Amino acid sequence: MSHPESAEAATGAGAGTSAGAPAGIDPRAPRFAAAITTVLLLVVVVLSVAGASVAAWALLAVLSAIFLWGAVAGVKRHPFGAIYRAWVRPRLAPPTELEDPRPPTFAQLVGFIVTIAGVVLGLLGFEYAVAIAAGVAFIAAFLNAVFDYCLGCQIYLLLVRARLVQRA
Repeated sequence: MSHPESAEAATGAGAGTSAGAPAGIDPRAPRFAAAITTVLLLVVVVLSVAGASVAAWALLAVLSAIFLWGAVAGVKRHPFGAIYRAWVRPRLAPPTELEDPRPPTFAQLVGFIVTIAGVVLGLLGFEYAVAIAAGVAFIAAFLNAVFDYCLGCQIYLLLVRARLVQRA
């Protein structure tokens, strides 16, 4: 698992337990959100390749807005997280540990940057921009959903270690 151990290593304490650190989140919630995102990004790629470029662009724009929501409001307020808390979480045992929300929130920012690049370049007429951006984001979301490997979280941790991002 990449999230909890890495978050603890980056903060020097258990997730959400150090002074000033945000309260922890259920580590299964970002994976659930990544699974939904994976499916939707695959739809964007298929639509784009099939010639439905306007529909692909529109769906990528919506996904980009959802990434922005997660990056600005935090993963605790993410719409897919709300679905997880309302319908999935009540059916599961409590998590064995909580995760620092900062790396997954940063990962949302990375997702926004990748998808908004595709949206803007697609709007400017670059033919394959939407499919390429959706494909890159798909790979990252797939890795998180299937293997619990969050690329955006790993980038966050590298930036913390390089002292480009503060811990608290």
